[in-house]
Amino acid sequence: MRIHDAVPQKGSKKRKRRVGRGISAGQGASAGYGMRGQKARSGGSTRPGFEGGQMPLYRRLPKLKHFTVINPKHYTTINVGKLTSLPANTEVTLTSLMDVGLVTTNDGPLKILGDGELNVPLTVKAAAFTAGARQKIEAAGGSCEVIEV
Repeated sequence: MRIHDAVPQKGSKKRKRRVGRGISAGQGASAGYGMRGQKARSGGSTRPGFEGGQMPLYRRLPKLKHFTVINPKHYTTINVGKLTSLPANTEVTLTSLMDVGLVTTNDGPLKILGDGELNVPLTVKAAAFTAGARQKIEAAGGSCEVIEV
């Protein structure tokens, strides 16, 4: 087989209809696009999702009802920077933080966030840790233990 043998099957290629070339060509004058209007203009049509100026569906959806998370997880959060006031080698739990006064309300299981610096080794027992918080606690010589709720 040679490159000049690779040709399309006879009859598979049909020539393009030349529109707007006079009445005898079959698609003269308005070229099959009707009588003016947005879809008859040159330069293509509107972008996908455009609804004529009405707020399109993809922008309306979050405003509709019933898009909330069905069972959201609520945590009592505290940043790593707040734990620096605790003495070294203290066991940190939600109840111990409430006793000290660093946390005032119990909004659910304890989650440790990574904002701030920590230089005291602590044993932290919480339901969740962010990656930055875990890294800072272990860098200070402490340990992180995930407790099940």
